[in-house]
Amino acid sequence: MPHPAISRAEAFCDSYGLRVPILMAPMAGACPPELAIAVAQAGGMGACGALLMDRGGILDWTAKVRTATNGAFQMNLWIPDPEPARDAAHEAEVCAFLGQFGPEVPVEAGDVTPPDFDAQCQALLDAGPAAVSSIMGVYPPAFVAELKARGIKWFATVTTVGEAREAEDAGADVIVAQGAEAGGHRGTFRAEDAEANMVGLFSLLPQVVDFVDVPVVATGGIGDARGVAAALMLGASAVQVGTALLPSDEAGIAPAWSDLIRGLYPEGTRPTRGFSGRLGRAVRTAYVEAVAKPGAPAPAPYPVQRGLTGEMRAAATQNNTIDGLQAWAGQSAGLARQAPAGEIITDLWDGARRLLLP
Repeated sequence: MPHPAISRAEAFCDSYGLRVPILMAPMAGACPPELAIAVAQAGGMGACGALLMDRGGILDWTAKVRTATNGAFQMNLWIPDPEPARDAAHEAEVCAFLGQFGPEVPVEAGDVTPPDFDAQCQALLDAGPAAVSSIMGVYPPAFVAELKARGIKWFATVTTVGEAREAEDAGADVIVAQGAEAGGHRGTFRAEDAEANMVGLFSLLPQVVDFVDVPVVATGGIGDARGVAAALMLGASAVQVGTALLPSDEAGIAPAWSDLIRGLYPEGTRPTRGFSGRLGRAVRTAYVEAVAKPGAPAPAPYPVQRGLTGEMRAAATQNNTIDGLQAWAGQSAGLARQAPAGEIITDLWDGARRLLLP
């Protein structure tokens, strides 16, 4: 008789036409169609972080993935924050500080406008993925109703038990429990709570499982088969991995970023607001450490800080230099290896099954 954890995972797979209970994290800026295709062809679920995409970009991404695979994929959006409070004098200080790590930053770089959220939501409905996921909050009721009318499942990312209950009450079909070990942005519903609610995955996961009645996907710090097996043992129906896929052949990230990830110790990352104004876990580069030092100007709120750091991030990527590079990484980054994404997915599941089977 199969292990209960395997039976639960297989039931989740059956619901979404998967062979492997492993989802690709929807990493905005690091989710090319080629990566999602490779994950889907290995039996997992591909993903797209559509935060910065307009309607055309969303539909183009989905078309490319559909031409290469029949596999399911998820499309992800951030729930918008309130309008940020602006402070011209403080932003000028941030610009001067950023100039130490990249090109000179004009103050108007902070005058950024995110893509129209309502238009993005409509594009997601028109794209018709198997699942639409959220981070930083819950979708408006009208959009949730449209998802359900079209048979599109809603995967809601949460960072606390309270958020999980809020998301389930709002109609989420699946809860994605994000531990504080996760690389990239912290999915806290209220930006100001992010530092205070840094709950590790293996504390968060079993309690979320106990408090909700929908399947739970575990994400954050899952870097090898042992992590997959442990998450399933704690009640997850599937896992979601991001950093583990970044050094893959298909991810296409800057070589300096990929090189940093492999062999990185857990203490080689830290949470920072320095890139976007929203808290995220990144490699401890000279810039990330400088932002945290006493006397450094506090990052501007999202999305102002994202705009101000745009030229620094772009120059670092172009020049393949680590200082100034937005090198997101989770605490299990050192377990990642360079290999085809499909091989990574297959090995994660095969190894987990060997650990769980008698």
